[in-house]
Amino acid sequence: MSGGAFEYKQFNIKQISEEIEYELDNQGKEKSKEEQWMSNEYYEKFPEEKFNVTYSKEIQEHFKDAIETLNIAYIYAQRIDRLLSGDDGYESFLSRLKEELNQNKEDE
Repeated sequence: MSGGAFEYKQFNIKQISEEIEYELDNQGKEKSKEEQWMSNEYYEKFPEEKFNVTYSKEIQEHFKDAIETLNIAYIYAQRIDRLLSGDDGYESFLSRLKEELNQNKEDE
C-alpha cells in the first residue's frame, strides 16, 4: 500500500524544513549563478546583493526551532499515514514512531 492516506502531503512539511535549513546553511554565502537573476551591472552597483542574507542570532534560533518542530510534525504525519493506509499495524506504528522520534533527537 505504501501510504497515501494524506496524499503524500507530509512531504511538503519535510520540504519546508529543508528549505529553512538551506537558508541557515547558506547565510552570507555567494548566491549560485541560478539565484543571481540580475545583470552584472546591477551586482557591480550593489555587490551585497550577490550574497545570501545573514540573519540575527535570534532569528537563527527561531529557524532552528521551526526545523525541529517541522521534522517532528513530518514524522507524526508519515507514521499516521502509514497506519491509516494499512502499512503499519498498531504495534509497528508505536515502535516506529518511537524509533524515529528518538533518531530525530539524536540527529539534532
